[in-house]
Amino acid sequence: MPVSAAPGKVAATATRLAERTEAFPEVEDVEKRENNPFTDGDWRMLSYAWSGFALRILLVLGTIFSVYQYMQAREEKRIERTLELVELWDQPEYQAAQRSLKRRLTELNARFSADLGRSTTPKELAIFQERIGIEAMKAEGGTMSSDEFLESFDRIVYFLNRVSFCVDGGLCSKDVAEAYFRDFAQSFWGYFAGHIRQERRRGSPNLAKPLEDYVSAAR
Repeated sequence: MPVSAAPGKVAATATRLAERTEAFPEVEDVEKRENNPFTDGDWRMLSYAWSGFALRILLVLGTIFSVYQYMQAREEKRIERTLELVELWDQPEYQAAQRSLKRRLTELNARFSADLGRSTTPKELAIFQERIGIEAMKAEGGTMSSDEFLESFDRIVYFLNRVSFCVDGGLCSKDVAEAYFRDFAQSFWGYFAGHIRQERRRGSPNLAKPLEDYVSAAR
């Protein structure tokens, strides 16, 4: 049979619990302020804050300057490679190829000049130049033998393909390359695009493809 606690004992226990509870006062929630070192009254904290800020600025500026130097060095290297191509273009074998090309085209232009009217449209001129280019590749296209002229033609195509690869790959300066080679490349393509397309249909599908891409991008 359960034994009931004495009423007096229960009352005393309740009194002690109430006293213990009152011994721990209620604490109000106080919002914690975030310390701002830039507004701190202590001059040492201000010094640390501004010196850290200045250091970050210097690091950012140093990074920007390093990137700028890197880009400048890359562009200088591109210009150097392009000028190497210019020097190669001035070598005797390429100069001889240019002279052969110029002489043959000059002779053919004089031979067929009567086919051009006084007011020729750009489209008519383009057709005329392609015709001249096709005639230039024939044996009767000039005083130089067709084999010799083909050798000069191939040398020029190789060189202009090389210029295209260098510019397209970001290894050469596009601006410098265009200043030296764009006009010649466009003129060469204008005369020989018809012949090159014929050769592609005959089994050389990639003939002068880099040159064509270079000329198309330069327009």
